[in-house]
Amino acid sequence: MTRTPLTWLYAPGARPHVVAKALAAGADVVVVDLEDAVAPERKEYARAATAELLTQPQPQPVPVHVRVNALDGPWAAADLTALAGLPGLSGLRLPKVTTPGEVRQVAVATPVPLYALLESALGIEHAYAIATAHPALRGIALGEADLRADLGVRAEAGLDWPRSRVIVAARAAGLAPPSQTVHPDIRDLDGLAASCAHGRALGFLGRAAIHPRQLPVIERAYLPTEAEIEHAETVIKAAAANAGAQALPDGRFIDAAVVATARRTLSLAGRT
Repeated sequence: MTRTPLTWLYAPGARPHVVAKALAAGADVVVVDLEDAVAPERKEYARAATAELLTQPQPQPVPVHVRVNALDGPWAAADLTALAGLPGLSGLRLPKVTTPGEVRQVAVATPVPLYALLESALGIEHAYAIATAHPALRGIALGEADLRADLGVRAEAGLDWPRSRVIVAARAAGLAPPSQTVHPDIRDLDGLAASCAHGRALGFLGRAAIHPRQLPVIERAYLPTEAEIEHAETVIKAAAANAGAQALPDGRFIDAAVVATARRTLSLAGRT
């Protein structure tokens, strides 16, 4: 990955024509789904079609990840066997992870970057242990639909604590900030934008999507605004002139932490 990813577009592995459209839709990463988006009777076909995609000689326009089936279910072993070592595979997303041992087991057998999805109360409780389970693990994220069901959560506010728990665990483990889970209503773009603004405020970076029309909304929500870029440039300029803590002409105080935030803002603005 040559730039910070903000959009992760899911496409069902059993529908290769949809995967092909997803690869051209402008997402930073395409996630081919072998799990929830594929009916049981289509699992083998989805696996074979995905393996064929990942063995094509020409490189794909964006990195391709695959969400395999649940590790404790009947299909995951075959998924991992079929996909391990394929040249077009940039990452594996592991659903319903609850323990660090699950990550280590996959990492030993499959030399590819891993991303763990935490979708239960037990997964949340083990968030930091999972995040530090193995060097092959490059990120953690929530699967909020299953988590809602597990916790019996009805209101959005009920998920803010597990969201923050995962964000803190990722940071403590030295991983990239987690991406938000999907917004399930593909027509509700205003709701998506509001949800992204809330997620950004919590510390998420980027979001998974299930339809191309969601991509520009997510990108706009997570890229710095012109005002944020202007302020970051002011902070960097002031810090270059005076290395110590200081107050800007508008009264805002800056110190090393503020300067670090400004540098991250400018880096994200350049998508590096």
